[in-house]
Parts: sequence; C-alpha cells; structure tokens
Amino acid sequence: MRDSVLQRKLARIVMLLATSADISPEQALDIFYKSETYKQLTNSATGLHLMSDDYILEDLLHELNN
Repeated sequence: MRDSVLQRKLARIVMLLATSADISPEQALDIFYKSETYKQLTNSATGLHLMSDDYILEDLLHELNN
C-alpha cells in the first residue's frame, strides 16, 4: 500500500513539473528521476515523502535552478 501511495505522489510531481516547466511528461520524468530531490523522496529517512506535492515541486525547482 505504501509503495502505491508513493508511486502516485511521484506521478503527480512529474506532471506538476511538466506543467510548470512547459515540457513533456517524458522530459519531466527524465529530469525528475535524475534529481537529488527524487533520491531524497524515495528515502523514507528524510521525511520528504510526508511533504505536500507543491512543497516537493518547489524543492525540485530550486534544485534545478542551482
């Protein structure tokens, strides 16, 4: 159950990234899976998975801009 909830969260974040960056979902998926934010999100010890989708998107956009 927890894995399916996380998978849905990942999908929502990818779609948010695609929309906000005006790129295809495929490009967003590629960018997201290569990001440090993704690594932190999938590591339950960081607690990032408990944050809202918008918060995680902001974190990801900040990472990409730096």
